[in-house]
Amino acid sequence: MKRISLLGATGSIGTQTLDVIREHPEDFQLTALTFGSNIEAGKKAIKEFRPKFVSVKEKEDYVKLKDEFSGEPISFSYGEEGNIEAAVHQDADVVVNSLLGSIGLVPTLKAIESRKTVALANKETLVTAGHIVTEAARRYGTALLPVDSEHSAIFQCLQGENEKDISRLILTASGGSFRDRTREELKGVTVEEALNHPNWSMGAKITIDSATMMNKGLEVIEAYWLFGVPYSKIDVLLHKESIIHSMVEFEDGSVKAQLGTPDMKVPIQYALTHPSRLPLANTKGLNLWDQGKLHFSKPDFSRFRCLHFAYESGKIGGTMPTVLNAANEEAVAQFLAGRLEFLEIENRIEQALEVHTVIQNPDLEAIQHADQEARRYVRSLLN
Repeated sequence: MKRISLLGATGSIGTQTLDVIREHPEDFQLTALTFGSNIEAGKKAIKEFRPKFVSVKEKEDYVKLKDEFSGEPISFSYGEEGNIEAAVHQDADVVVNSLLGSIGLVPTLKAIESRKTVALANKETLVTAGHIVTEAARRYGTALLPVDSEHSAIFQCLQGENEKDISRLILTASGGSFRDRTREELKGVTVEEALNHPNWSMGAKITIDSATMMNKGLEVIEAYWLFGVPYSKIDVLLHKESIIHSMVEFEDGSVKAQLGTPDMKVPIQYALTHPSRLPLANTKGLNLWDQGKLHFSKPDFSRFRCLHFAYESGKIGGTMPTVLNAANEEAVAQFLAGRLEFLEIENRIEQALEVHTVIQNPDLEAIQHADQEARRYVRSLLN
């Protein structure tokens, strides 16, 4: 029985994690959970799984939930401190961090310091502070297990292999909602169009990141930290069908790929069961004869500028990836709110990167300062 603390329980990854726990009650127990503003979904999870600890985003909701569940043996909290409390909960063995954005960084570090296994779906943790997080994991002997489908695929391909034999990592990308459109055809696209992903069901922010290819850019930086492979040996491959989730090429020319139908519950469950596997009901098996053809192409950096920004920011290092991520979060939020055109997202990111003075080997305080400065700068451009 593995005891799970789930950060971000009502988001896309969080709800699918609950599906996995629900399917295997003899293997997993939910001991702590956190969620944001989706109170009704959060209450349903509390009633079903009966965790020992619950945290919400706002104090007002904390007061209401504490009163509603006053007869239950549940401790409640709220805000950033609540996420940290859940991450270090004494009855949790594995922390699934599916928080959205840079708020996931400190809870990850605290979970590592508490020697919890971390199943990481919060890519911003490694993008903004990869050097701090990976060093902490080494120091405390803690496992960082990837939940993203691409990194899980690479992780699975490396089982039984010597990482010194890696020649290249190949991250596949669907191309997002606008993969078949030219830049000219992207002028004036709507939020609804951008949210219509052809393959995956994801949250709004990640779906927009997929459309700009920033999501893949952030995953490139993640892969650098997770697997210790230089950027020159990390490639991105456009693959419309999302059947091959990623590949590893070895020194002898052999290539291993992890395949399957698009279903995020597969990498989520593997992170929870590693090094073993469990059955997963209602998952469609892969019959390649039904697919018929798989398509591949090389991404054009002039078409997908955010992917280019990510590679360059990762190579520069220091606080540059922090600014990349923070500027993107702000710009995407503005687009979703109808205050910014789709193509302006990448322009805002580029402007923030250009004005930033990089700090190499930043500590946590410097990272958080760079994050806030980038956000303020992008917000100021609206005026």
